[in-house]
Amino acid sequence: MHPTAPVPDPASREIGDGAGAGQSMGESPDRSLLRVVLDGEARGQLSALQAADLAQAVRDLSVANRFAPKDRIGPFILHLSIIEGRLVFDVRDPQDAALTALGLALGPFRRLIKDYQLLVDSYAHAVQEGREASIQAIDMGRRGLHNEGAALMLQRLAGKVEIDFETARRLFTLVCVLHQRI
Repeated sequence: MHPTAPVPDPASREIGDGAGAGQSMGESPDRSLLRVVLDGEARGQLSALQAADLAQAVRDLSVANRFAPKDRIGPFILHLSIIEGRLVFDVRDPQDAALTALGLALGPFRRLIKDYQLLVDSYAHAVQEGREASIQAIDMGRRGLHNEGAALMLQRLAGKVEIDFETARRLFTLVCVLHQRI
């Protein structure tokens, strides 16, 4: 997977090309994501920190990921969207044919997403003012927030999708970006 160039206002944004997804470090390709597509209207440009988080999540997912809906064999293409206040995981086969869809209430994620946005805004101000100590503290807080988001993602997907912590962490990043876009 690799991030695509910034797109001004797409109806959807595709992340990755499936090359090597889930196939390093002994991961089984039948339990992995080939691609992730963020569906929905783009509301605006991403901040520099959000774009960096998005690019890092994409790079990390391309190296290794573990994602398998219960009773399904992959690899998979995942379309993520937010519809009527629900986070929708639209899981598809490698030909992009629908396999299953899973909706999670967005409510449990809202505080973390809001906190993420506050950290992004604080980071931008700290960079503008050249406050290196603040930038480092904000970055540590951002990492902790991503870990908390990953733990919540694991909890919400338990029994529905087999997923590891690092994949959950990357998907939480993508949910934050997706939420920013709507």
